[in-house]
Amino acid sequence: MANRYSSILAKIFETKYRPGDRTVDFERTEFETTAAALQIDAPLNLGDLIYSFRYRSPLPESIQKTAPDGECWIIRPAGRGKYRFALVVDKPIVPNPNMTTIKVANSTPGVVEMYAMGDEQALLAKVRYNRLIDLFTGLTCYSLQNHLRTTAPEMGQVETDEIYIGMNKAGAHFVIPVQAKGGTDKIGIVQIEQDMAVCANRFPALVCRPIATQFMADDEIALFEFGLDDNGVGVSSEKHYKLVAPDEISEADLSEYKKWVSD
Repeated sequence: MANRYSSILAKIFETKYRPGDRTVDFERTEFETTAAALQIDAPLNLGDLIYSFRYRSPLPESIQKTAPDGECWIIRPAGRGKYRFALVVDKPIVPNPNMTTIKVANSTPGVVEMYAMGDEQALLAKVRYNRLIDLFTGLTCYSLQNHLRTTAPEMGQVETDEIYIGMNKAGAHFVIPVQAKGGTDKIGIVQIEQDMAVCANRFPALVCRPIATQFMADDEIALFEFGLDDNGVGVSSEKHYKLVAPDEISEADLSEYKKWVSD
């Protein structure tokens, strides 16, 4: 299947790309016509082809090699059933191995732990039960909705894994879209861009603080917050948490955490 997806996407790019292009537009309907031209079966789920290259697999080498040094191609939504290859600064979103780990007394209900599968739903549940969004942001946060499916201007249909509403000590309100990745799925800049667009459209009066979370090795959980700079969306803050039994948090741990109070 991966080879079939790669062949279709590479052919679409090859047909449309001209040297010097920084964007290349295409439509979902082209998956079927391109598959027919290549004499291969079209995917039964056309949306899975796009999802695969956004969050699971690298783009075909024939596409990647056309990107200038320091940049890479991503796929953005460009309307209902429409997409756009776009060049962006190459800065993959992966947990920093040099970050310290903060131990948190595990508040996940035992019955949830019994049936958690290690996917994004299990991750969202652990983040929610242990109030990791509150800890990470320093806000008091409440889950508003899971899997918000809506549309964003110029993007078409988008989905956010979970939306929180937060409040600080001054009474200001925040909207916190959360993207979760379990297994081998990768956090994509496109999802963060979509979340920011949804919040600007649906919650214009609130301060948007987009977050992504990902399972790591040894049951650690990474959380990232994002902001905008001259190069587009980037990571503005990162923390790593590990859910442990209360007796695994030592006095030495607590003494160390005191040093971080100003953070």
